[in-house]
Amino acid sequence: MYKKIDRETLKAKLESDEVIHLVEVLSKKEFERLHIKGAEHIQFGDIAQEAKKRFDLKDTIIVYCADKECLASPTAAKKLDTFNFSNVYDYEAGKADWKAAGYQMEGLEVSSN
Repeated sequence: MYKKIDRETLKAKLESDEVIHLVEVLSKKEFERLHIKGAEHIQFGDIAQEAKKRFDLKDTIIVYCADKECLASPTAAKKLDTFNFSNVYDYEAGKADWKAAGYQMEGLEVSSN
């Protein structure tokens, strides 16, 4: 069963030596526009197929989308559960929360500022 993760716990995980896969599950265009620094992209409709190719079942995978109203990341986390990935987290507050905290972002929106 996937777990929820908050901003500060995610930040600590990203700053640790732990190997994690931080995955934005929105569209490629949205990912290219702005994403959390170091994130990977897998559109939520492709999450199971792509995760099976890229990750081991015991890898730490943290999915996120736009904000708490966005249903893409909880949907992706549930799908990963059904494919037996055992260390899945949903950062449900998403990139809006991360950006509001002033944490590092990447993408075209950052480059143009």
